[in-house]
Amino acid sequence: MDCCRHVNPFRACSGLRGLGYLMVALVAAIVAVSYYAVVVYAWGPMLLAGGAAAAGAAAVIAAFHILLAMILWCYLMAVFTDPGAVPENWRHDAEDSGNPSFSSSDEQESAPRYCSRCQNGKPPRCHHCSVCNRCVLKMDHHCIWVVNCVGARNYKYFLLFLVYTFIETVLDTLVLLPNFIEFFQDEHRRSSSPGDIAILFLAFVLNLAFALSLLCFIGMHASLVTRNTTSIEVYERKKSVSWKYDLGWKRNLEQVFGTKKLLWFVPLYSTEDLHNIPALRGMEFPTRSDAIV
Repeated sequence: MDCCRHVNPFRACSGLRGLGYLMVALVAAIVAVSYYAVVVYAWGPMLLAGGAAAAGAAAVIAAFHILLAMILWCYLMAVFTDPGAVPENWRHDAEDSGNPSFSSSDEQESAPRYCSRCQNGKPPRCHHCSVCNRCVLKMDHHCIWVVNCVGARNYKYFLLFLVYTFIETVLDTLVLLPNFIEFFQDEHRRSSSPGDIAILFLAFVLNLAFALSLLCFIGMHASLVTRNTTSIEVYERKKSVSWKYDLGWKRNLEQVFGTKKLLWFVPLYSTEDLHNIPALRGMEFPTRSDAIV
């Protein structure tokens, strides 16, 4: 019994990092299969046909490559951007000032928060990740697909990765549909090798499955973003009459994407937004004055 008391169940979470690297390899494999099916097998040869067929093929291939470039850009930004770390020996302003009248009406949390595992203070909306073994600013979740936490400083990149991947998978599904239908026709009408048919079938099924699952996932995160909530805060939000961080859907979007609308669609922020919107840095968050807990 004594040995069981000293077992740290959170150590098992570190194994998710190894699983994450397998997910990265899986993403690369899916991209490779989809590229071969769409560009090399289905639409690439049509470029040689000339006329309207070639123009249509060029449009499909161009859209495929543009979306693929955006996916890779957003994915790499989500993977390699630090989601937000708490500065060493961080303490809440109320603690530093020695203000004994600290309360939720004055600040954004009812009391200063402290992480016993990091031995450090916890800013508002910060949570400890057992996989990364550290506290993450405005943590949403640890994503094995990007081998990283999703937090204040890479949440936008993660969302854009989801959106562009969804659009790409829908495009792939639609442009491969005629070839997929041909798969179920009589064998003597098939003009492709068994290997090409297998890759086509796999690419179509994978893209369709990912498109359907991503649609649900994007819907969930759209609801969270427009309410200025994270996946972790959903339960906490249900306990309050009005969520103190909900500033209205427009300002809530700006808290994640910034105020420059043209930059909403790329994994970049303007210097002005990084300076003027504290939420993008993950340390401070504006609240509603009429919030009821």
